[in-house]
Amino acid sequence: MYKKPELQLATTTLWDYPSQHYGREMQGDQEYAGATPSYIIWNLLQRYTRKNDLVVDPMCGSGTTLDVCRDLERRALGYDIAPYRPDIVRADARKLPLETGAADFVFVDPPYSTHIDYSDDPACIGKLDAGGPEYYEAMAQVIAEMGRILKHRRHLALYVCDSFKKKKPFCPIGMRLFAMLEERFTPIDIVCVVRHNRTMKRRHWHTEAVSGNYFLRGFNYLFIMKKGA
Repeated sequence: MYKKPELQLATTTLWDYPSQHYGREMQGDQEYAGATPSYIIWNLLQRYTRKNDLVVDPMCGSGTTLDVCRDLERRALGYDIAPYRPDIVRADARKLPLETGAADFVFVDPPYSTHIDYSDDPACIGKLDAGGPEYYEAMAQVIAEMGRILKHRRHLALYVCDSFKKKKPFCPIGMRLFAMLEERFTPIDIVCVVRHNRTMKRRHWHTEAVSGNYFLRGFNYLFIMKKGA
């Protein structure tokens, strides 16, 4: 049984959070497939936002960002193509109903190819395989929209994992999205976040990875960028 880490500001670029949420309350829903560890958002908001800043999450999932913002007294807007709860606005991350330059910080944790079935909506980016160009074309639109809504000289963060399926080509999603981000924003840092999930604890998955001579995904990228110099 993992001990839940204390809330403290991370000081290295290797983060390891075996618990999805901090404290006694839950931020978002740990049972939601692909839920972002709330420690990550907490650290980002402590460094790059101030009280009453507007934080926007274009792919809000189960609402983790909204709950962390509430704890830290930040204003928040969460959008999703398949809203999980009433305070999340239904919208496509490629076309957000928000005025230009409104956000003080933007955080996004997009689908990593087709590993998780997020919704039945055919427009969901999670329906697009990262082995083809359509996924990256869609994410280019998301990145452009993040830039549109973000204020000048403010920060954004993108949390993502590479994709690998047996008998399929390896898809370096992180590197490709970082290159797309760098076309529009100034890189601030890259953080490596250790992955903890039920799959990683299954012994037969590790046995198959050895016999098949491939690696399980052990970390996520966290790309931190700034709009402007």
